[in-house]
Amino acid sequence: MKLMDGKAIAKQLREELAVEVTEMVAQGHRPPHLAVILVGNNAASETYVNAKVKACKDIGFESSLIQFPPEITQEMLLHAIDDLNENEDLDGFIVQLPLPNHIDDKTVIERILPSKDVDGFHPINVGKMSLGLDCFISATPGGIVELLKRYKIETEGKHCVVLGRSNIVGGPMAMLMRRNTYPGNCTVTVAHSRTKNLKEICLQADILVAAIGKPEFVTADMVKEGAVVVDVGINRVDDATRERGYRLTGDVDFKGVAEKCSYITPVPGGVGPMTIAYLLNNTMIAARKRK
Repeated sequence: MKLMDGKAIAKQLREELAVEVTEMVAQGHRPPHLAVILVGNNAASETYVNAKVKACKDIGFESSLIQFPPEITQEMLLHAIDDLNENEDLDGFIVQLPLPNHIDDKTVIERILPSKDVDGFHPINVGKMSLGLDCFISATPGGIVELLKRYKIETEGKHCVVLGRSNIVGGPMAMLMRRNTYPGNCTVTVAHSRTKNLKEICLQADILVAAIGKPEFVTADMVKEGAVVVDVGINRVDDATRERGYRLTGDVDFKGVAEKCSYITPVPGGVGPMTIAYLLNNTMIAARKRK
């Protein structure tokens, strides 16, 4: 078993971007600029947003954090998005999810210009991705694909099983793995909460991507020998032995599964760092287009 160290690969990608930023500025261009809209005071969202802002600073990007109270109206939020769409000093921006219940996520996402949608959630970007056209790829699936590429994981002709069908991870991941490119050219099965014979399907996977949101759901008896396992989950599990009262775990029972697979991502330190690094990569792509 070998670990796919997302933390190390993300560092590698950030260093490459930092070199490009230096060259960009030396040529008289402004550095890439990413903005993040945060609504409310969700602790997990605040932590994630702060990590994004810090990542920008570390590699020389400009960043803007725009915070709104949880009671902001949808109309006011859409107006703020319009302002960012028109801001020529901004290469890309994201609206941190989840949003308060009174705001419709789909309406908000569709209001973002596809050319500034560095999260890759806009229907136009998703549609282009499904057709293999130039677009922004969602940061988590994009980060996973980059991780597979840098570890030279063979994908052509392999059976990839994706556990989860969300628009953020499962859906786009399945699209990416079936593309006629590398990584890709897989036979892809998408499994979810309504799937029958789930264990049997997982046992067929050469590459198993777990994004189902259930702690340690994937056990050793669901994974075949030599499979590549990508654990997208990040779950808090109560643990009285830890000072903070909980531990972080993925959707995979790491101890049991690690003994059977050829490669596996840890949690934390696997997919998470790649998500942020790939968001920065998307912002750089946007910046290249305006130079």
